[in-house]
Amino acid sequence: MFRTRLISGIILVLIALVTIMSGGAILAIVLCGISMIAYRELTKACGVSTEDKQTDAPVVAGLVMTVLYYAVLFAALYPADGVKSLDGVYPVLMAAVVLTLLLLLFLYVFTFPKYKAEKIFAAMFAYLYGPVMLSFIYLIREGFQQGNYLVWFILLCSWGSDTCAYAVGVLFGRHKMTPRLSPKKSIEGAVGGIVGAALLFVIYTHLAINRCTDADISLVLAAVLGAVGALVSMVGDLAASAIKRDHDIKDYGKLIPGHGGIMDRFDSVIIASPLIFWGLVLISRLGGVGL
Repeated sequence: MFRTRLISGIILVLIALVTIMSGGAILAIVLCGISMIAYRELTKACGVSTEDKQTDAPVVAGLVMTVLYYAVLFAALYPADGVKSLDGVYPVLMAAVVLTLLLLLFLYVFTFPKYKAEKIFAAMFAYLYGPVMLSFIYLIREGFQQGNYLVWFILLCSWGSDTCAYAVGVLFGRHKMTPRLSPKKSIEGAVGGIVGAALLFVIYTHLAINRCTDADISLVLAAVLGAVGALVSMVGDLAASAIKRDHDIKDYGKLIPGHGGIMDRFDSVIIASPLIFWGLVLISRLGGVGL
């Protein structure tokens, strides 16, 4: 099992390197595909699909809106005049959320009583949780002048903090953080993950971002962003686990050998992405990075 997880982990890292470094259309297409899988896993876990069908109308609606969302998002960040700006992206985000909700409400009303309100709510939740929140990876990569460097903050505060938390938890873990939800996670490990992420952010900011780009991010702000990002990542990890326990499933899927599905591997990344984005927007207002 360890060997399988290790090989899968290495492949994931390589895919992340290639797609994130490429950016543009390649990253948009890959993220769209990952978002669709995450949406499908969440809707399946939450029981949106009926027992006699693999895919129901609310699921199809969410998948279609995911594709349209990424297509419009790409167009907004690559306008015809060639001048990229995040200003045109915010209306796209709002429109995507509102139009998806309206579409699901149309399905609910005109097929009533085929779909229960709980399924419509779950479909909308899955759309926000998966596709929309994952898209912030693309917003960071393509929306900031130093995006090809800044986007790695997401992996540092999710996978990096998780590694630090695991190491500290194994060595010093004594007090259980959420014994009913995740018995192996300790308070000591959580503190180690937060502190570790803060240090990783400081080191990466000093050695990579501030030296290799024209950015000038305060190391104090970098540490705070890393610490808060790590905390949010842990909540994302536990939230995904809580959904699985609520619906009595072990894994969201079997796509990634040794890890499970997209939601099993990207649970903390999904939650961390918007937080890092808004943190960087705040830093840009202080002149640390360019939009």
